[in-house]
Amino acid sequence: MPLDDFRRYGHQLVDWVADYLATVERRPVLATVAPGDVRAGLPARAPDRPESFEAVLADLDRVILPGITHWQHPGWFAYFPANSSPESILGELVSAGLGVQGMLWSTSPAATEVENLVLDWLVDLLGLPSSWRIDTGPGGGVLQMSASDSTHTAMVVARERAVRAGAEIGRLVVYSSSQAHSSVEKGARVAGFGHVRAIAVDEVHAMDPLVLAHAVQRDRDDGLVPCAVVSTMGTTGTTAVDPVRSVAGVAQAHGIWHHVDAAYAGTAMICPELRHLQDGVELVDSYAFNPHKWMFTNFDCSAFWVADRRELISTLSVLPPYLREAASQSDVAVDYRDWHVPLGRRFRSLKLMFVLRSYGAEGIRHHVREHIRLARGLSERLAGDPRFALVAPVPFGLVCFRHVDGDDATRALVAAVNATGRVHLTASELPDGTTFVRVSVGQTGTVQRHVDALWALLDSLAG
Repeated sequence: MPLDDFRRYGHQLVDWVADYLATVERRPVLATVAPGDVRAGLPARAPDRPESFEAVLADLDRVILPGITHWQHPGWFAYFPANSSPESILGELVSAGLGVQGMLWSTSPAATEVENLVLDWLVDLLGLPSSWRIDTGPGGGVLQMSASDSTHTAMVVARERAVRAGAEIGRLVVYSSSQAHSSVEKGARVAGFGHVRAIAVDEVHAMDPLVLAHAVQRDRDDGLVPCAVVSTMGTTGTTAVDPVRSVAGVAQAHGIWHHVDAAYAGTAMICPELRHLQDGVELVDSYAFNPHKWMFTNFDCSAFWVADRRELISTLSVLPPYLREAASQSDVAVDYRDWHVPLGRRFRSLKLMFVLRSYGAEGIRHHVREHIRLARGLSERLAGDPRFALVAPVPFGLVCFRHVDGDDATRALVAAVNATGRVHLTASELPDGTTFVRVSVGQTGTVQRHVDALWALLDSLAG
């Protein structure tokens, strides 16, 4: 494509994205296609001859948009948010234009050093231990694709530490709450662990550290080797917060690697009044949260820190001759290829820097506090209505409730609300099998009137 055409189509596409963001609220939240429709709307085979770019762009509206579930819709109350923002989109555009492959410092110093910097900024903004800053401490941070990748990486480092100490892989054990994300079990399996323990939770759905301690001791007595434990700060089901300090006490007593999965709720730590929920975080070995959930930075962007980067690097460093660089021997330069499983890496930090500088810490705090206010307001309405019962506290932006008439009524309510196309909710189950509704308030454009509209639907459809 000639650059003049690129410029013209580029302006056209920015306008298209801006129009999409301005009008997304008018669309049904869920995709409106049947399986196979999108594929059938496009050429069955790659064309031999070039098509006009106008034809390619026309298919955005004709084929692609009907097959999009609109995560950027202000009526998106399902799962957790996968937020975006104009600032982040522009950062992604620049990153794509530069086409950086930032595996080594020398393959684009800016890609590495911006990442160093924004992760150090986040240490301060989230109230994390200052020793995790790469510029001053033994720790350091790196951007991964997702919290699942971060958890998997932590599992690999924990495994290697145990193996170097003489443990057999087949005897290693990983622990997490029964309400932890499925990525913990998956990451442990991919890392080769044969034993994964789901620890029972308390009345607010958080890991019970006494049960953990008993499980660890029982495994030790059986000749197994407790290796890693994952605390969750904001579980997917109910945003329960595991007691990090108490879990850390068990982990330290037995030499267990302690990872914190704060994928969703980590963003909320930018608000000082919420940091008591991460009490004890200075005692853990690794920590991850996703700016691509609640920090207005589009997917993918997961921040992962380790308390001691030497263990991470020694586990993942493989240095063939073609990657040896003089700069790599410097105490200052960082080669992020040694900080995660992939060799190649995108310039993810650029969009995160765009967001942090454009919103400022106060801007992000404002939106997080507003989302929490909206969620708690909805929870008060639900608690005051005899048709509904809350099933979990509301520490962040997730409201969990059920219909008092039982599981069938709860599922029917979710189906009826989603059938309107104006909002989208998800259902889940408590450990005892009780069905409940999850309402996740946190999409970038969601404001009071959207929550009011959701309440009006719940009120009219609950019977």
